[in-house]
Amino acid sequence: MSSPEQWTHPEPGETPAATAASPSAEQVIAGLRATSEGGSELVQLLTPEGERVPNERFDPYVADVTADDLRGLYHDMVLVRRADREANALQRQGQLGIWVPLLGQEAAQIGVGRAMRQTDMAFPSYREHGVAWCRGIKPQELLGIFRGTDNGSWDSQAHRFHPYTIVIGNQVLNAAGYAMGQRFDGKVGDDDGEATVCFFGDGATSQGDVHEGFVWAAVYDAPLVFFCQNNQWAISEPTERQSRLPLYQRARGYGFPGIRVDGNDVLGTLAVSRWALDECRHGNGPVLIEAFTYRMDAHTTTDDPTRYRISDEVETWKLKDPIERVRVHLVRHEMADEAYFDSVQADADAMAAELREFCFSMPDPPTSHMFDSVYAEENPYLAAQREEFLAYSASFEGGH
Repeated sequence: MSSPEQWTHPEPGETPAATAASPSAEQVIAGLRATSEGGSELVQLLTPEGERVPNERFDPYVADVTADDLRGLYHDMVLVRRADREANALQRQGQLGIWVPLLGQEAAQIGVGRAMRQTDMAFPSYREHGVAWCRGIKPQELLGIFRGTDNGSWDSQAHRFHPYTIVIGNQVLNAAGYAMGQRFDGKVGDDDGEATVCFFGDGATSQGDVHEGFVWAAVYDAPLVFFCQNNQWAISEPTERQSRLPLYQRARGYGFPGIRVDGNDVLGTLAVSRWALDECRHGNGPVLIEAFTYRMDAHTTTDDPTRYRISDEVETWKLKDPIERVRVHLVRHEMADEAYFDSVQADADAMAAELREFCFSMPDPPTSHMFDSVYAEENPYLAAQREEFLAYSASFEGGH
């Protein structure tokens, strides 16, 4: 959401370019205050204080959620955060070339991940570690991407989770095409219909690929949930510098519904995602979800967020931690005791130890690995190049 100061005319003697390029600290804080609660249309079922907020429209979508389910969501978020922190540390220790943190976005990803059915398809960007977890992909299977040894070791069809996409917004076109195929194949129209979820950040909404995906999905009524994680910063550019309107309202221009949910509320995200997926399965897609959240860490491990955002902003969002609000809710309603929380911590410690051991023992792939998975089927020209390379390697190793 734009701050009012962002779009005023420049003062006398001040150029528009200078105004756009150099927001004052007051402007940044004004923008934060205008958007930190997400606006009046924000869907929220669990407040930062852990209080359950009734919602006539979306309560039915989580009416089946039991205390066990809430504990499961909490368990998911804690382990995903621990894996993220461990991978971040491994990069600092030289074991990974780069890492893309998801700190602070656990509720958004776990909420939508647990709303999906096994038959649904997911198209991630490069930060969807929590969604990968929900699709049955271990954190170890992500490491090769960031170590530079593979492009993702999981079976994308078996897990219904496409490989990570590094090119900003490109996965939206892939997802739109896939969802169009679901409609062409008659896999929508009832409770058993299929749907696709495409993940991208607020910065990607400024990319042409995203808008083209919106157009194609809308024209063909594709069963596609566009899931935008608005973490407030497109690397160093705040959301208010990218759009004059809240991002979810952009859907109106393409003729399909958009909705904003508190992305730090796992219960709210679960409910809204279930609703959106249900719409798509019944042939009423597409739908845009803006998960209003915050990136608590750097964009990647090559980024220094202290150069472009102020500490007051980070401290404000710490009070909205997605994990802590579930913990408080569980304690307040006597759904979990200290023994439970200790067991979750033990699970996180064990998973982190396994992740570290796996990373330190990862073998380097053979050089010939570069010929693998280039084409879907064997290509005679590629096969000839592989044989020539293997022959050369053999002669080199033999000292010739």
